[in-house]
Amino acid sequence: MKTQSLHQRWWQSGASQLLGGVLLACALGGCGFHLVGDRPIPPALSSVYIDMVQPYRVGTPPLETALQSRIISRGGEVKSHIGDAKAVLRLSNLSETRETLSIGADGLANEYRLVTQVTYELHSGDQQLIAPEAQGISRTYTFSVDEVLGKEAEEARLRNYMQDELAELVLLRIDAALARSAPPVPVPEPPPPVNTPEQPVTPAIVPTAPEAATPPPEPAAQP
Repeated sequence: MKTQSLHQRWWQSGASQLLGGVLLACALGGCGFHLVGDRPIPPALSSVYIDMVQPYRVGTPPLETALQSRIISRGGEVKSHIGDAKAVLRLSNLSETRETLSIGADGLANEYRLVTQVTYELHSGDQQLIAPEAQGISRTYTFSVDEVLGKEAEEARLRNYMQDELAELVLLRIDAALARSAPPVPVPEPPPPVNTPEQPVTPAIVPTAPEAATPPPEPAAQP
């Protein structure tokens, strides 16, 4: 029952945060609703280099991998060299923390909250398209000293899932910010009316009734 309750709470929390991000992006960007992975790629992300600023980097974080796959699935290109890209998506301050939510009767923690945060910004040459902004996501899970190994593996899986969802939230925020800053699309003017030459008006000929014949004068009477 504990495992079922844990997964139910985790999916409910994840769905609410992801749905909140979708609604925020649609409200701020004025866009129609699109399924995840079905949204058109903004021109600024059509050719992008992901710059992961991580002082002690060991391997590629799941967040970076998830961003790459999502951008590519939407038709964009993720460049391996910064000079080949039109824009640079810089990620920094990636952190994962764990907070104690409750303690059991034995004095040991039995519920934790996992928090994953990152700061992102978008540049194109010397132009800053999106200023640095922080985005985070959190999940809760229960812990039992009788299932230490299983819970540690579960926590590792949750962290990977969280970074994957964090990638989607970051892209939703970027979509909304770019939509707000995009110039309005001009409405095309209607074509000018076509001047057709006027046709000369031919007067209508109305037939007249034939004149009645004048009867000849009667002869004068003889005296």
